[in-house]
Amino acid sequence: MSYPTPQQFSHYPAWPAPLEVPLVTVPEHECSYLAGRLSQTRAFLVSRMPGLVYHALMDAGFRRSGKFVYQPICRGCRACVPIRIPVERFKPDKSQRRAARHNADLSVTVLPQPVATDEKYELYRRYLRDWHGRASDAQLKEDSRADFERFLYDSPVDTIEFEYRDHVGKLLAVGICDMCQLSLSSVYFYFDPAHAARGLGTAGAIQEINYAASHRIPYYYMGYWVRNCGSMRYKSSFRPGEMLGTDGVWRPIGRDDCTDARADD
Repeated sequence: MSYPTPQQFSHYPAWPAPLEVPLVTVPEHECSYLAGRLSQTRAFLVSRMPGLVYHALMDAGFRRSGKFVYQPICRGCRACVPIRIPVERFKPDKSQRRAARHNADLSVTVLPQPVATDEKYELYRRYLRDWHGRASDAQLKEDSRADFERFLYDSPVDTIEFEYRDHVGKLLAVGICDMCQLSLSSVYFYFDPAHAARGLGTAGAIQEINYAASHRIPYYYMGYWVRNCGSMRYKSSFRPGEMLGTDGVWRPIGRDDCTDARADD
């Protein structure tokens, strides 16, 4: 009897959970990443869990939104690929170094626990309106202050927050990351679209990678990468990187894995 090689083996519809959790399958809905596709997840709610447990879940393709921990199980689609950066080996490319220099004038404060404020909420609303096109009052009303806090500031794990301010103290960007001994995981990054030319998203990722390096955290997790989703292309430009295979093994990103990669926010 012959057995498949690790490269041929594929867990389907998704990687098995690393521990026993009460997973609930969420009904199909419109995919946020690929037009014309339906998306489906299985998920569970948790009020608190150790960082290393969440790290193990990320190694099985799970992510969190607030206290909602989920994993894609879309029919016939494995486009959502977890991606991470080995921190010690990261080398920024020319455009990434330029973005870091362009934002060297900003003051960066790292809060040991994220704090939701009116200032951040207004920045978040501007980000949704002007960067993601939620222009109508009805769409913006859907993103209430309570939803904002549930989405970004209710965390079941240890989480830190990066604040980026200019020379007069104006808040230009906010980055939220989950942290444990093995990983720093980017949860969300939002910024003032009026300063999009600064390349704040790229500069923020470099700041977070440098933070992980200074705290001897070996991996920086960037969430999912989707090949044909333009807003995610920048993730594969951070090299060297690793992608989680369908067999549950992290492997280096090859030249042919991300042929459409480009550095943008």
